[in-house]
Amino acid sequence: MTDQTEIQPRPPESLVRCQCFPQANFGIVVHVPPCIEDPRHASDRGCGGSTGRKTIVGGWGWSWCLVSDVQRISLEVMTLNPVCESVETSEGVPVTVTGVAQVKIMKEPELLKTACEQFLGKSVAHVESVILQTLEGHLRSILGTLTVEAIYQDRDQFAQLVREVASPDVGKMGIEVLSFTIKDINDRVEYLSSLGRAQTANVKRDADIGVAEANKDAGIREAECDKQLMDTKFMADTKIADSSRQYQMMKASFDMEVNAKKAEAELAYQLQAARERQSIRQEEIEIEVVERRKLIDVEEKEILRKEKELIATVKRPAEAQAYKVEQLAEGQRKQTVEAAHAEAERIRLIGGSEAGAIECVGKAEAEKMRLKASAYKQYGEAAMLSLVLETLPKIAAEVAAPLSKTDTIVMVGDDRTTSEVSRLVSQLPPAVQALTGIDLSKVVGKIPGATS
Repeated sequence: MTDQTEIQPRPPESLVRCQCFPQANFGIVVHVPPCIEDPRHASDRGCGGSTGRKTIVGGWGWSWCLVSDVQRISLEVMTLNPVCESVETSEGVPVTVTGVAQVKIMKEPELLKTACEQFLGKSVAHVESVILQTLEGHLRSILGTLTVEAIYQDRDQFAQLVREVASPDVGKMGIEVLSFTIKDINDRVEYLSSLGRAQTANVKRDADIGVAEANKDAGIREAECDKQLMDTKFMADTKIADSSRQYQMMKASFDMEVNAKKAEAELAYQLQAARERQSIRQEEIEIEVVERRKLIDVEEKEILRKEKELIATVKRPAEAQAYKVEQLAEGQRKQTVEAAHAEAERIRLIGGSEAGAIECVGKAEAEKMRLKASAYKQYGEAAMLSLVLETLPKIAAEVAAPLSKTDTIVMVGDDRTTSEVSRLVSQLPPAVQALTGIDLSKVVGKIPGATS
């Protein structure tokens, strides 16, 4: 869509149709030419033959295609950048000023009508060019009445003055100046920079003076603060030293109490440890005594067991063997006596003549039996001795057997294991004599080649 639209009239014979044109940012001006009636269709068109002009802003309307002339004009805000280069001020200093202006066509009917008369059918660039030249002209005229300092230091006042001067002139064209601001001010003769340097020098001078005075005041104040600081520091150091002294004294007192308590606790610990060691040693002694008593009881029970074993293995078999030999001798004696009696009876029966012979035979047999009885008696003691001698190694082995089966024996005093075994073995002859009535030493002494 272009900024303006022109509808050229067409011959009345052309087709006429209705067109709707809603617009928001444009003003539309519709020109309606006189209506040429056709007698054949006058009643159908209803043309009244009137002429007129209609302006529509932000609305809609109807136009007769190929009959009405419709033109548009933009109502949007236009941004302009007026520039005045090397314009002399009231003091003859050439400056270049750049501004920014916001303008638009006003919507009031009379002002809009004026704007349409001035710019209808023109392009937006043409409208902007006209307004820009007007603003630049007023800007130049105002620059010639002001000094550089006034322009540079009070830009808002300068811009306000331009708006006040330019607004009536552009208002006559239906244009409203919404805003105008100064964007940039500069010159080619370095007037502004010189002014800035002088001002900067003055400012630096005032700043240096202020800094010097401030440094002086600061030095005085710093000295006073240092004095107060040192006074406060000395007072604080004094209080700290006093507090440290009190702390050291109290700490020394506390350390003495703590050391005393530690010494008491240490002594109590040592005493308690000594008591505990003494108690432990007492318990160990009692345990050793109990172990010795148990060992003595074991040895006594072992001796009793060995005595009973000797009785069972030596005395009882020896007595049985002696009884057996005695019974055999008695049986043999009885047999011999009976045989002698029988023989005597036979001899007596044979004849008295043989009585003397029989008597001799009887005496001989009696002597024989006596010798046999004596021999049997000797044989019985030798047999018992042989049995005892055969049993002695077994008895010694049995006596030493418990000691060989014991893993650990705690002996209190000298090592008397061998002497104990020897003592037990040496006690065997009295035990055998007590059990069997045989004195081994005497019997062994009777053996040829043996020494007691």
